[in-house]
Amino acid sequence: MEASDSVALTKSRTARIKRWDSPVAGYIAISPWLLGFLVLTLYPMVQSLYYSFTDFSLLEAPNWIGLRNYEKISTDATFYQSVKVTFIYVLCSVPLRLVAALLIAVLLAKNVKGMSAYRTMIYFPSLIGGSIAVSILWKNIFGKDGYINYLLSHLGIEGTGYVTNPDTALGTLILLVVWQFGSAMVIFLAGLKQIPNDLYEASSVDGAGKVTQFFKITLPMLSPTIYFNTVMGIIGAFQMFTPAMIITHGGPMNSTYVYALYLYDRAFSQLQMGYASGLAWVMLLIIAASTSIIFVTSKYWVFYESEGGRKR
Repeated sequence: MEASDSVALTKSRTARIKRWDSPVAGYIAISPWLLGFLVLTLYPMVQSLYYSFTDFSLLEAPNWIGLRNYEKISTDATFYQSVKVTFIYVLCSVPLRLVAALLIAVLLAKNVKGMSAYRTMIYFPSLIGGSIAVSILWKNIFGKDGYINYLLSHLGIEGTGYVTNPDTALGTLILLVVWQFGSAMVIFLAGLKQIPNDLYEASSVDGAGKVTQFFKITLPMLSPTIYFNTVMGIIGAFQMFTPAMIITHGGPMNSTYVYALYLYDRAFSQLQMGYASGLAWVMLLIIAASTSIIFVTSKYWVFYESEGGRKR
């Protein structure tokens, strides 16, 4: 090959590389995600915001009414009841789920024969936990004639219908989400693997026990992971819908009438899509405010190794 041909080939390759290094190539690479975001996320959000200022029933064209939907929300007693129930659910389910996930993750972090099988079995409920079938099964387990009362009857104890009792119905939903701790557990496992073993060895030399190591080493080193799981847990808990819909449908006496279920009823049972859109944006503000509180307070309890162990 002549020198001129080699130079021309090199220039051609360089030109192709430069073309793929341009911003256009990057946009082409992310175009499937970008298209999905614009069509399936951004456009519905903008449309929902517009509908929240209209009287829209799905059967007729939207009619602009300004802030009237938000004024009605501010005086809606059922809205405040759903917010109350949802906050109770979030404040109870998120910490319990985190504690369960962390404790199980600590146990599964040990190097024991067959541990991979144990991890798989424990994670499996989280794969099916949000399904309608599991919600129906949960309803049968905690019903008046369910498996729990069947077992209690052999002990001479007469149980109640836990999903039909206003005092225990919400507790059964909380127990269901706590049982689905698998995703948080996997993230905790990854975080535990990143903690240097030298810290535990050095503390053992100084006479620290397992409990002291857990509170002085494990928890501080896991604080970024706890922070992440907390935020994700709060966002997910505020949007809880399927169990409340299938197991109790908000009853009894609205004791499990969570926010997402109220929004659904307004939109598809009462065909008040404009009002439901307003509820959706109020939910967004509530979630944003709740996660912002966690973000602001994180500087007091989240530690980062890259910053020399200091609080963020």
